[in-house]
Amino acid sequence: MPPMDSRVAPRPFGEHLRHWRLRRRMSQLELAHEAEVSTRHLSFVETGRSVPSREMVLRLAERLAVPLRERNALLVAAGYAPMYRERPLDDPALAAAREAVQRILRSQEPYPALAVDRHWNLVASNSMIRHLLAGIDPALLQPPVNVLRLSLHPQGLAPRIVNLGQWRHHLFERLRQQVQVTADDYLQQLEQELRAYPVAPEAEAPRLPGEVLGVAMPLQLRSPGGVLCFISTVTVFGTPLDVTLQEIALETFFPVDAATADALRRIAAADAAPG
Repeated sequence: MPPMDSRVAPRPFGEHLRHWRLRRRMSQLELAHEAEVSTRHLSFVETGRSVPSREMVLRLAERLAVPLRERNALLVAAGYAPMYRERPLDDPALAAAREAVQRILRSQEPYPALAVDRHWNLVASNSMIRHLLAGIDPALLQPPVNVLRLSLHPQGLAPRIVNLGQWRHHLFERLRQQVQVTADDYLQQLEQELRAYPVAPEAEAPRLPGEVLGVAMPLQLRSPGGVLCFISTVTVFGTPLDVTLQEIALETFFPVDAATADALRRIAAADAAPG
């Protein structure tokens, strides 16, 4: 009896295409209209009866808002070379982007700001972030530092988050949306890990006006100087043609109230003081 071949055959392009079409909840008719092709031709492509051109692969991927990493996989499945390069952030070709990240992070001081990759691993941060991480279990700060794990782990920031229940829900909703967009298996496993963390009963802080109006979900964090209250903004590169750049997100935490702003300015002043 010949030995069994344990290799897994690559998925054909049609299966990839159908997977993304269903994730986007589009019918063949809707996608065909968006891509300006006949429904018959699209059906033939999905079933493998027709081979799409490289241009057609890219057009379908664009209409389905497929991330660059997965667009490469679609190209390979259709028999074409990948189009989008994936360079490490320290690659000389990304020097301008790397400098842009650092400029943005520095410009936000004295407000905390950080950059993460597609798996929420810390890529860069400004000098204020370390003040928020004081007292964290050192094991959680070993590279790669995962920001979600850092936020929700019982030995991370979780015990210091006043509105932990609300903040957990907020982070899980963001993670769910990211999984929906990317279909990333690692993120699904990460969500399972995070949901398994024990959660101690937390006293909810008084509701803020922003919460009542649904404007933004605040992060309320205990500190030696009192409760710091933040809202955050997320920045991404607008026209990336590199996989790494598309997957980087910069998050800045802005003070909700004067007390938080004053506390951050005092911390920054202490850092700048000689000695």
